[in-house]
Amino acid sequence: MRLFLSLLLLSFYPTEENSIHLISDGKTLHSVQKADFVLPPFDQSVINEEKYDYYEQQISNKVLKNPINATIGENGKMISEKPGYKLDTYRFKQMFYQSYFQNGSASFEVPLQTIYPRVDSELLENLRSKSISRYVTYFNNSNKERTHNIRLAANAINGHVIFPGETFSFNKVVGKRTKAKGYLKAPVIVRGELSEGIGGGICQVSSTLFNAVDKASVEIVERYSHSRRVPYVPPNRDATVSWYGPDFKFKNPHNQPLLIRARVIGGQLFVNVLSSEDIHYKSKEIPSAPKNLPIEVDHEH
Repeated sequence: MRLFLSLLLLSFYPTEENSIHLISDGKTLHSVQKADFVLPPFDQSVINEEKYDYYEQQISNKVLKNPINATIGENGKMISEKPGYKLDTYRFKQMFYQSYFQNGSASFEVPLQTIYPRVDSELLENLRSKSISRYVTYFNNSNKERTHNIRLAANAINGHVIFPGETFSFNKVVGKRTKAKGYLKAPVIVRGELSEGIGGGICQVSSTLFNAVDKASVEIVERYSHSRRVPYVPPNRDATVSWYGPDFKFKNPHNQPLLIRARVIGGQLFVNVLSSEDIHYKSKEIPSAPKNLPIEVDHEH
């Protein structure tokens, strides 16, 4: 009996004559049978809303393209932004329903909405006009693993823009420090003891960033010191980070966005904070980083 009903249903909705084709960039993105959306025991006059919602989400995921912010390359050259796209769900539903309830097969172009990047070339060019703070720390670049980790984390924060009132999270921006992301084993402090762990060297980046932005008079939201003193910054001027533990966060209280520039040159890590000429701020005096490094370790990551 069930087989008979299934064959009967298919006879009402032949594959070639009752399908909906979604078109994108002149090509078929996806095709679906109208019969897939019938709500039993009704015929095609009633659409299954639950199945439609699921299908819309699938198409939405398929066409989503996240925008890419403008950034500044290592050579100082501007790399332009790229817009992203997402499904225009309101128009998509209208067009899908119109196609579904008309006789025979139908096709339509998938409607998209442009997603503009938060940071474009014009904004970056404006932010490059004024350096408001700078901090330098030193390390032994003969330690290849640790140097590699420092460079990776510095690249992760380089070019990041913090808008007025926005909070920066080191863990969120840099992400989890794993082998898959290229991080290597290097000396770390785990519960007060010297050991080795993936991502050793990362805390020098977070600590250098802390001193640079603190000099720019940001609002420190979250910061923790290591369980033992570290040599690359003065006492109590460090910012330990750990993926499952401490984070370093600060908020931009100024009237203009802040641009973070971080780079490694030899055995030096530079972090600059830049903004526009219209920024209102008061610079803070902070101690410089020591150049003598007897041992280089970090907290667990």
